[in-house]
Amino acid sequence: MDLTGRIFTAVNDYHFTGGPCAELVVLGLAASGGAAPLTTMVAVGDGGRGVIAPCGRCRQVLLDQQPGCNVIVPTSKGPDLVSIRHLLPFTYWFPDANPERFIRFNPRYFDDVVAGRKTATTRFDDPCAVGPAWLVFEFDDEYKRLGGVVDLIDTKRFDEITDADAQLENGNVADDLRNGLRGHYPGIRDDSIVDVVHFHLAPSPT
Repeated sequence: MDLTGRIFTAVNDYHFTGGPCAELVVLGLAASGGAAPLTTMVAVGDGGRGVIAPCGRCRQVLLDQQPGCNVIVPTSKGPDLVSIRHLLPFTYWFPDANPERFIRFNPRYFDDVVAGRKTATTRFDDPCAVGPAWLVFEFDDEYKRLGGVVDLIDTKRFDEITDADAQLENGNVADDLRNGLRGHYPGIRDDSIVDVVHFHLAPSPT
């Protein structure tokens, strides 16, 4: 599924010399169809095999071309949604890859971002990059997206978040922002490194 909610489907083209997996076929199909950045992907095997995790090659290609994509994988507790980054730790980063970027937001922030009251977002284990990016708001039945630009990423410890950071997030004080982040990121600690991402709206990230 891409940022507009379009669904692309494909099958693997198996061949003993290394025919492409379904994940790679659907990447090509999405590209030829003018897809927006992909948000979610899942592979399912025939013969009742259920959800299948992507192979190593597919993980590398997905990370290079669709770094914001989440992948549904099988676990002992059933299918789970995992960031492609977490499926390929200590990865090789392809230096010439220049994929479209997007930043996910809770839909409750949409009006504040549009009005310019919220111009920063604090992220833990969710890297962003300076430059053009879609600002994506995940409503129950649709994505809404705004063109944006990341101007600056201020990296600091969680316990060094300031009242000024909270104001940019359209909050009140640093303690309120930290409490909100603890609810969103249960594993965060005082010594965790977070990114305060400063952004502004722009007509389009491309």
